[in-house]
Amino acid sequence: MAKNNLARKETYRHKNKDKIGTPEGADDLVKKERFIIDAALQQIFSEGKVILVDKPLHWTSFDVVRKIRGLIQVKKTGHAGTLDPLATGLLIVCTGKFTKKINEYMAQVKEYTGHFTLGAVTPTYDLESNPEQPKEYGFVTADLLYDTAKKFIGAIEQFPPVYSAIKKDGVALYELARRGEEVDLKARPITIYSFEITDIQLPVVAFRVSCSTGTYVRSLAHDFGQSLGCGAYLSSLRRTAIGDFKVGDAVTMEAFEEELRKGISHKGTEEMK
Repeated sequence: MAKNNLARKETYRHKNKDKIGTPEGADDLVKKERFIIDAALQQIFSEGKVILVDKPLHWTSFDVVRKIRGLIQVKKTGHAGTLDPLATGLLIVCTGKFTKKINEYMAQVKEYTGHFTLGAVTPTYDLESNPEQPKEYGFVTADLLYDTAKKFIGAIEQFPPVYSAIKKDGVALYELARRGEEVDLKARPITIYSFEITDIQLPVVAFRVSCSTGTYVRSLAHDFGQSLGCGAYLSSLRRTAIGDFKVGDAVTMEAFEEELRKGISHKGTEEMK
C-alpha cells in the first residue's frame, strides 16, 4: 500500500487541517480570540476536574486536550483513552489532581456504536486508508450476521491493527508500517461483553458493542469480515459510554469554550471530591 494512502497521527492532521481544529487550527483560534479565564474558575480546573467532551469528527484526542489546555491555561491536562480522528463521542479529559484518575477511567468498560462496511478491507481497518480487495457479499444474511457476532462475545484474543499507536522498541507500529518495515503483531486478551447487530442495509451493518479496555473496534470490524468471508472495515464509530460516564452528559467544544467565556462551569464537568 502506498504511503500516501495512509493517514495516521501527524499525516492525518496534515491532510485534514482544512476540516478540523488541528493543533495548528486550534492554537490559532485560541491565540486569535484569547480571553482571560475567570481566576476562580481557573483555580477549580487547576485543583481538579473531569470534563466530558463529545469529540468532534476529524479531531485527534490530543487536539481536544491541546485546545482545552490553551483555554483554561492549566498545563496538567490529559485524556483518559484515545479516540481515532474518524471516531466521535465521549472523551474524558482530566485536569489538575484528577489526572491521577486517568488510568482508573481508562480501565472502565467502554460502549461504542457504529457501522461496518462489508465487501472490502483497508490497511488501517477503517476509512483512514482506501478500501481494497473487493469481494462478493450478496450471500450474507441477517442470521449469518447475528450468528457471527455471537462468536466474538466473551474473552478472546485480538490482534491490534498494524497502523496503531502501540509501540515496539519505543516506535509506534504505524511508523514502522509506513516505513515498510515488518511488524510482528502479538494477540492481546480482551473481553467483548456484548455485541449487537442493530441494523442491516447491506453492505453497511450497524452495531453496538460493549468491551474491555484495549479493544480495537477497527480490529473487530476486520475480524468480523474475515469470519464472514467477505471482508469488512470500520466505516463509522461513536463512543457512547465509559463506565458510568455517558456521552449524553458530554459537552461540545464550542459549548465548553462559550461557557468559559461566560465564566461558568457546565454539565460536562465534575469537581474533584
